[in-house]
Amino acid sequence: MEALCENTQVVVLMGGLGTRLGACTRDCPKPLMEVEGKPFFSYQLEIMRQAGFRRFLFCLGYRAEQIEEYYGDGSRFGVEIRYSRDGEKLLGTGGAIRKALPLLEETFLLIYGDSFMDVHYPEVLVRFREGLAAGKPALMTVMRNQGRFDRSNVLCRDGEILRYDKRNPSPEMDFIDYGIGAFSRSLFEEEPREAFDLSDLQQRLSREGKLACCETERRFYEIGTPGSLAEFRAYAARRWGQPRPAVFLDRDGVINEIVWNDDIDQLDSPLKWDQFRLMPEAPEALKLLQEKGYLLFVVTNQPAAAKGKTRYTTLCEINRRLVEEMRKAGVEITDVEMCPHYGKASARTRETWLIRDCSCRKPKPGLIERLTEKYRIDRERSWMVGDSATDVLCGQAAGVHTAFLGRYKCDLCMMCGCRKPERIAGNLMEFAKEVPNAAE
Repeated sequence: MEALCENTQVVVLMGGLGTRLGACTRDCPKPLMEVEGKPFFSYQLEIMRQAGFRRFLFCLGYRAEQIEEYYGDGSRFGVEIRYSRDGEKLLGTGGAIRKALPLLEETFLLIYGDSFMDVHYPEVLVRFREGLAAGKPALMTVMRNQGRFDRSNVLCRDGEILRYDKRNPSPEMDFIDYGIGAFSRSLFEEEPREAFDLSDLQQRLSREGKLACCETERRFYEIGTPGSLAEFRAYAARRWGQPRPAVFLDRDGVINEIVWNDDIDQLDSPLKWDQFRLMPEAPEALKLLQEKGYLLFVVTNQPAAAKGKTRYTTLCEINRRLVEEMRKAGVEITDVEMCPHYGKASARTRETWLIRDCSCRKPKPGLIERLTEKYRIDRERSWMVGDSATDVLCGQAAGVHTAFLGRYKCDLCMMCGCRKPERIAGNLMEFAKEVPNAAE
């Protein structure tokens, strides 16, 4: 998955004046606003570096020299950064990208320097790739907003953008432009205007059916006002402040049931959302773990797309909808990490880029390692909970406590190298009741 991101250029719009922040931006551009001891945009840059992105193009306007001086060529942040300046004339978001044409690659990801957006970026890139193949030269990432964080401005149904209008939103619009886009360079080569707003281009593409869509359930943060800046500061203090304990959960057989697959005449992971069934008392058990002070993460091997049984984006959709359903039940799953890889292709394999030896397939600890890099996790008080030997071995390799759910037999003990898990429970609720409070 990292290769997808590593081969993608990221364009960052950083030209805003930040007038709504008043005196805060009189001498400092928004991306350099201090939050918990470091510039705001450094949080976003680190998230993207962890995802695998390496090539960045910053489109600068206000206080450009300060941003260039701080980030330089990017080498001390583990990335490569190039710059394009608007100059004295205000070009708008679309004009800033057009001016950067000599530095743009054939396709690129676009984000904003005053927003924090932590999503599953490989899914964005895969959906963009699929959109290009279907004649859609751009993609917009959206979130079901329903008027919560700002005015909803996207009409989206069944994963398709039907209409986008930033200036004149209509009541039926319940999604919002999340702030992550992907574009073909040719759109800006063909643009005759020197100065224009990017939303005008996106609106036209939505009318023409040429704007692909990627939905996320993760909320965004922006720092356009003193209130939103204070909100992100509080979030940063929670996420990167004092290390917190976590429970890492396998998915199939722990949170949801294994289902019958007619194609192969055996039990398997759900291959579409309609097959997804929660285990009895799973929401209640997760809620109890949350009340005991644990962050909740899902870590799951899902090789079905690599084997050609389903599509990678369908696997992503199942994980997203799981998070949404748990949220409705009062449970916050902080993040989901999935290994979609498999070491050998089959005759049905279509997405050959998923065929590889990786560091994330359990029992390797890569999924947990990835999450502990993104979040400040106290491993000494954290748990890996699963229903197989691979889950136990993964937790042990990652240096967290381990719990096995189900009937622990001698053959499982042998598979674990006779290193038994620290707890054995009949199901998730039993574990949730027995595990000590996170503070203990």
